[in-house]
Amino acid sequence: MPSWLSRDRIALAAALVAPPAVCAALTPLRTSVSGANLALVLVVVVVAVAAFGNRPAGALAAVSAAVWFDFFLVRPYSTWSIANPGDLATMVLLLVVGLTVSQLAARARRLLLVTITDAEQLDRIHHTAELVRSGRSGPDVANQVRAQLVDVLGLRACRFEYGRLLGHPARLERDGSIAAGGLRRHLAPEELPDEDIELRVGAGGRFYGRFMLRPTPGRPVPVRARLVAVALADQAGAAFDAARAAEPDRPA
Repeated sequence: MPSWLSRDRIALAAALVAPPAVCAALTPLRTSVSGANLALVLVVVVVAVAAFGNRPAGALAAVSAAVWFDFFLVRPYSTWSIANPGDLATMVLLLVVGLTVSQLAARARRLLLVTITDAEQLDRIHHTAELVRSGRSGPDVANQVRAQLVDVLGLRACRFEYGRLLGHPARLERDGSIAAGGLRRHLAPEELPDEDIELRVGAGGRFYGRFMLRPTPGRPVPVRARLVAVALADQAGAAFDAARAAEPDRPA
């Protein structure tokens, strides 16, 4: 499956190509089928583009559908003029309805993605918690979490540092915000700084290490994904804490 960025680009291309192609295919029916029914076919095309892509793709498809409906399916044919006021009204309605349903379709796709993504995030947390309960070592769980963080946050790279607090890097806080030097950074809501970010790992008042996150420049990371990252780091901390508690007491 292509990335969402590639998928949106394909949708934009489809918004330009699909409406004129469908209008051209409908030309044999323009004398026997009403303009309103032909317009409904184009509405379906607009919805399909918007559902596959995003809001800009849906809006572009709606405009393209209205323009090519005028050119191919409205008298005088193969011109940009409209002789019948009823055809003009149909074209305007096609544009308005196309814009409206494209926004609804794009919103539905976004809500579906959020649902799927959240389900996947919960599954990650559950899987990691199962590793902790099964007695896997702290390093094993940390390595599992490191791979998950790359996926959840779309990172370029991620490494785990044991018990180190060197320097003053940006820090991913428990509420999903980014802080450094005690001051919160002025970033866009889903923006990460273009530098390494630490995500501390601890449990029971003890510090065990930190994940060093290297964000992908320009990639938005919603707060819910950051909160999942914090939850995963907590699981790694729980694994290290469980291993420490299981160690036999050493003689003084």
